[in-house]
Amino acid sequence: QVQLVESGGGLVQPGGSLRLSCAASGFTMDYYAIGWFRQAPGKEREGVSCISSTEGKSYYADSVKGRFTISRDISKNTVYLQMNSLKPEDTAVYYCAADIIICGLGYTASDFSSWGQGTQVTVSS
Repeated sequence: QVQLVESGGGLVQPGGSLRLSCAASGFTMDYYAIGWFRQAPGKEREGVSCISSTEGKSYYADSVKGRFTISRDISKNTVYLQMNSLKPEDTAVYYCAADIIICGLGYTASDFSSWGQGTQVTVSS
């Protein structure tokens, strides 16, 4: 069974940092692309970042470039999203997702079949 579990969300002040974790089980993460998505109230789910081992490359939405970093620990079957310089507009539920896709061809939510439960990130003073 494929299972993804996000953790690490919480309340943080503007300018602060959080590290989200996506722990995977039931499949070999090395063969999959992992995407991070977020959905804020009243908005559609949007892609934040994507990483795939076959490409050896990471991708970021323009809104988070230079602030967020995606990384992977294959031995732990876990993907991380380090979020720095957080802004109120980063407030959303963050989800990780997995599928065998090519991140460089796009990573919309419809491209992914397996999803975690989401973790709330709130950036507020």
